[in-house]
Amino acid sequence: MLIYEYLPYEFVQLGVLSKAAGLDPSAVAAQVRLAQERSGSARLAPREPHNLSELLIAELRRLQWERIAALLNGEGMATYVPARDARARRYEPQRLQRLVNDVAEAERSGTGTVQIKRHRVYRIDARPPAGSSTHVPALTLHLMEASPDRAAEKAWTVHGRDGGLYQRGGYRITSVEQALPEPGELF
Repeated sequence: MLIYEYLPYEFVQLGVLSKAAGLDPSAVAAQVRLAQERSGSARLAPREPHNLSELLIAELRRLQWERIAALLNGEGMATYVPARDARARRYEPQRLQRLVNDVAEAERSGTGTVQIKRHRVYRIDARPPAGSSTHVPALTLHLMEASPDRAAEKAWTVHGRDGGLYQRGGYRITSVEQALPEPGELF
C-alpha cells in the first residue's frame, strides 16, 4: 500500500512557515495580499478535473498566510518566529502521527507491503496542437507522483485514453513542473 510521506496541505504549511520565518508584519501583509491575488486568479481559471488543483493550493497558502498575519497582530510580534507559533509546532508531530496511523491501518487491513513514498505535486499543462481549428482551452492538472516523467505518464494514462480529456481536444502535454513543494524547498 502506498502512503505519502507528505500530503499537499503539509507541503503548503511547511513551505509558508519557512518563508514566513523572520518576516515582519508588513512583509507578512504583502505575502497575504499576494496569496489573496493568486487565490482570486485561481478561482477564475477553468475548473480542474481533480480535487488537487491550483485553486486548492492557492487557498491553502492564503489561509496559512492569513493565520500567520493574525498571529503577528494578535501577539504583537515584531517578526514571525515559528517556534513561538503553537499551531506550527504541532504540524510535524501531526504529520508523523498521520504516518503512524496510516501504516497501522494498512497493516490491519492486510493490504500488502506498506511503502512510504516521497511524492511531489506536479502541474501538468496540455494544449491542443498548434493550428487546431477548434477553440479548445489549455488544460491543467495537478497530480502527486515521484518524478515529472511519472506525472506525465500518469496524466496520459488517466486522460489520454479513448474519450478522455486529452483525446476530445487532441491535447498534447506541453509542460510538467513541480508545484509542491516549491523548487528549492527542502523537506
